[in-house]
Amino acid sequence: MDDVEMQVDDWPAVTPVPTPALPTLPPPPDAYDDHRDQHTPLIIDNGATHLRWGFATSSTPRYGPNAISKYKERRNNKPLLLFGDAIDVESGAKAQSRSAWEGDVLLNFDALENALDYAFVNLGIDTPTVDHPILMTERLSTPLHSRALTTELMFEQYSVPSLSYCVDGIMSFYQNNNVGRNSPFTSDGICVSFNTASTSVMPILNGKGILSHAKRIPWGAMQSSEYLLKLIQLKYPNFPTRVTSVQANWMLQKFCDVSPDYQTLLRTLKDPLKLKSSGVIIQFPYTLPTAEEKTEEELARIAEKRKEQGRKLQELAAKTRLEKLVQKENDLQHLVTLRDARGDESKRDWANKLANEGFDNDQELDDTIKRLEADLKKARKKEAAEGDDNLEEPAFPLVDVPDADLDEEGLKEKKKQKLMKAGFEARARARREKEREREEKMKEEQREADERECDLSGWSRKLREEQDALMTRIRERARRKAALTDRKSAAAQARMKNIANLASDERMSKKKRKTGGEDTFGADDADWAIYRKINTAAPSDEEEEDLNQLQLIEQKLLAHDPTFGLHETHAAISAQRSALMDAFKPRYEEGDVEGSTRIHLNTERWRVCETWFSPGIAGVDSAGLGEVIQNVLSRFTDAEKGRLVQNVFLTGTPSQFPSMIPRLQHTLRPLLLQDMPINIVRAADPTLDAWKGMAAFSMTEEFKTTGMTKAEYEEHGAERIRKWWGSNWNNAFNP
Repeated sequence: MDDVEMQVDDWPAVTPVPTPALPTLPPPPDAYDDHRDQHTPLIIDNGATHLRWGFATSSTPRYGPNAISKYKERRNNKPLLLFGDAIDVESGAKAQSRSAWEGDVLLNFDALENALDYAFVNLGIDTPTVDHPILMTERLSTPLHSRALTTELMFEQYSVPSLSYCVDGIMSFYQNNNVGRNSPFTSDGICVSFNTASTSVMPILNGKGILSHAKRIPWGAMQSSEYLLKLIQLKYPNFPTRVTSVQANWMLQKFCDVSPDYQTLLRTLKDPLKLKSSGVIIQFPYTLPTAEEKTEEELARIAEKRKEQGRKLQELAAKTRLEKLVQKENDLQHLVTLRDARGDESKRDWANKLANEGFDNDQELDDTIKRLEADLKKARKKEAAEGDDNLEEPAFPLVDVPDADLDEEGLKEKKKQKLMKAGFEARARARREKEREREEKMKEEQREADERECDLSGWSRKLREEQDALMTRIRERARRKAALTDRKSAAAQARMKNIANLASDERMSKKKRKTGGEDTFGADDADWAIYRKINTAAPSDEEEEDLNQLQLIEQKLLAHDPTFGLHETHAAISAQRSALMDAFKPRYEEGDVEGSTRIHLNTERWRVCETWFSPGIAGVDSAGLGEVIQNVLSRFTDAEKGRLVQNVFLTGTPSQFPSMIPRLQHTLRPLLLQDMPINIVRAADPTLDAWKGMAAFSMTEEFKTTGMTKAEYEEHGAERIRKWWGSNWNNAFNP
């Protein structure tokens, strides 16, 4: 195992979890005089994670987390409305924070109104109404109900002169592909927009979004962050520190990536060294315990006290074991005498005798005798190993003295001497048994040596078969133990059945129970076998014997078979498996506070991001990104496919994963014609390009034809929208 042995110093560098910083004060509101009565378009990117707002003439927007919290300040008993980063200032406000979004649907319009109030105030708007045309984002295939309530809010609450909606991914595509600002937008491509709670694939031809062919996957950055958090909680169920969703999102963005070939990567990571080198270590905060220092005298006193307690426990255990040994010998002698009298009794009398002794038939009596003989043999071995080598019989003068000739102290001493004599005789019998076994063992070793000299290959083959059988038995036992952790498995159900039978055991009639009859459970040692069946943590005697026998066989093979190496032993195979597990989740020494507050990420780094291409990994019944793009392309001719795949545009924060473009290349190349070129590009600024594209579009003449005016709202209602190349549309639209 030297080639896979791992040292702690070989682990990758440790990255501490960043300490949350207090939010800074927001910038003061801008002067509104430059935009007063100018009807400057107002751009609002209403994202599920961040809200971005600003006038179209600004170079960059103002932004903040899209969440609000209504909080009552305790010191002055004053109600506060907090937005964005300000929620983190008050711990009580975090528990009451709300977002306007529920997953990928806009539902909480009170929160949206409060967020817009903050945005308009932050822009310095001090007029009774918002006298600016609004361009606002919405999700692909936004429900009509959500759009109608948003429209009603903008016109009724803020009295905006006009309102336009657009899809954020298309506007990011517009920002990166519209070179001439004054010329018509005619670019082609496929826009893959990674959103908070979904991922959209939208084909664009001649500068117009073909949204009737667009598709959406119900998986986004929020689900990936939650999935990573669940994997961490599953890997570290007893982690001493609570891992928050914010920390999981930080780990997702900093350490996770997409694998160009996930299956090949998994096969590579089967090597413990490669799995170890691919991991990252995240150190969470911890506090070292303060150890109480003791003087040498106190430590010596504690050690002496523990030693004395251990000696007393050993004496008590030896006494109890000896009493049980004597009792079993008496029981065995009684049962053997009973069995020997079988031929002297008639069948009826013999059946009555068996019934009086608690046996149903002869077979049950024979099985009990065999079990007692096996138990006594094992106990005698232990007594012989723990006893001294002095075979001189001590004197027991009071054993043969009648009880009538002894006083109370003498009777106690006689009882003690009888117990000591029984123990001495038991140890003597154990020594004789051990000597007999030693002779048999020597004969067996001589016979085995002769067999080995005659046929070494046959002898080795036989021992290897025994080794395989023992290893299979040990693995099967471990598999059954593992199955017990699943409450739906057959082993777990059998265990529960044993427990239920034990709980409802009716060893005596209900009448005896009511009259206070004594329950005889436990009187026989065999009664306690039920606990060995339901207690999977304690090692069984069979398991210990199998391990000892396996070790003996492997020692013989190592000593006499030159073709048998250390790597074929059970310990080496188990260690190899343990090396892989140690690389996946290292174990630190008990009491290592620093190590116990570390999280090792290895396979999770790629498994989380793989869900965009195989959502079934996370239990989501949906097609992956490659299959969805293939479905979208299947609706176009080969010529149109060629135009689309020459500009596969990625936008949104997850598009910044370093290997996202190579993975899409690897996924799409087999789906297209061999001579059809593919070009995949990433947005220049995936987080702000949507807002910048909206700002650029709002300064064109075409923008004036895309919005619904307040007069049209009052005439047609909130459910009407205009159909244009960058927005959602339905059957009720203004041409």
